[in-house]
Amino acid sequence: MKRNIHIALAAALFLVSCSNKEKMLDSLADYNNSKEEKGYHFGDKLDLPKEVTENTESITISFGDKETKDLRINPQFFTLGDNKVVFVIKTNRGETLNQDATINVFTKTPEQNIPYKIVADYPHDPKNFIEGFVVEGNTVYESDGMKGSSQLIKYTLGSSVPKIMAKQPADIFSEGCTIVEDKVYQLTYQNKIGFIYDKNTLKKLSEFPLPGVIGEGWGLTYDGKNLIATDGSKNLYFLDVNNPSKVVKTIAVGGYSTVYNQLNELEYHKGFIYANVWHQPVILKINPANGEVIGKLDFTQLTKENDKGDSEHVLNGIAFKGDNMLVTGKNWEKIYEAAFQ
Repeated sequence: MKRNIHIALAAALFLVSCSNKEKMLDSLADYNNSKEEKGYHFGDKLDLPKEVTENTESITISFGDKETKDLRINPQFFTLGDNKVVFVIKTNRGETLNQDATINVFTKTPEQNIPYKIVADYPHDPKNFIEGFVVEGNTVYESDGMKGSSQLIKYTLGSSVPKIMAKQPADIFSEGCTIVEDKVYQLTYQNKIGFIYDKNTLKKLSEFPLPGVIGEGWGLTYDGKNLIATDGSKNLYFLDVNNPSKVVKTIAVGGYSTVYNQLNELEYHKGFIYANVWHQPVILKINPANGEVIGKLDFTQLTKENDKGDSEHVLNGIAFKGDNMLVTGKNWEKIYEAAFQ
């Protein structure tokens, strides 16, 4: 009889324990879901529900390669945008509970819409699936993608006929490009390599492996000190210009209420990074010190006029002609000059 009572008590305690664990995890999940859209700012504290805090000995936030017990949004651990974490909870009963979560961190100041006016347009070869776009003086350097069609070309703004062309092997998918002094640097999409050319002749000088952390090559620019690359994520990778296989630092990009993933073609101009977002008709103005998006240019109308109903003919190409921005897109027939207002 006593043995049966003990078994019954143990079963009851087990059920209570399971019930408590479920309540804690459900409560934490509801809290995380409610905060995911609104997000946090740096310095904010995670105000976890009482069902969790009153029944725990400790709470740790794990990022995989690092962890913290500080429930504040500390830039030492969190980045702008989405942060994939695991809550590790040690209960008062000595149990350990794990729960995955996404913690979004946004900027404190809304992005400003940057007004502009189209003041000129120039021809662009609609056969070119443009991936990289940079202008120096009146000369355009353009990297075009697609296997079997990839190339680096050089032409005069106002004429879409190349003066010099460097064709890529059929297995290469070219991506972003930029100029560093007398050289042109070019990324590839999934070939895991980059190329360096003589700027004047487009003769290939050398190639380099992409850093391991960069899964795919997308956009590329130069800030006067480092190369800056994108890989289709929210990250900007600053690369050593003398050794582009080395990542100097990485920053994440975020806005006031938006996680900006799929950063694509880049341009650096007067202390700011400008970035296309793949499949969005916008260009972001980014503070390179912290990844904060401080402004946005909306090119919805231009995209509608040029995509011809093809969803892949996206806005993708940023350069500067003096203080005016030049923009174009994949297989677009024109390059547009926009003056900020």
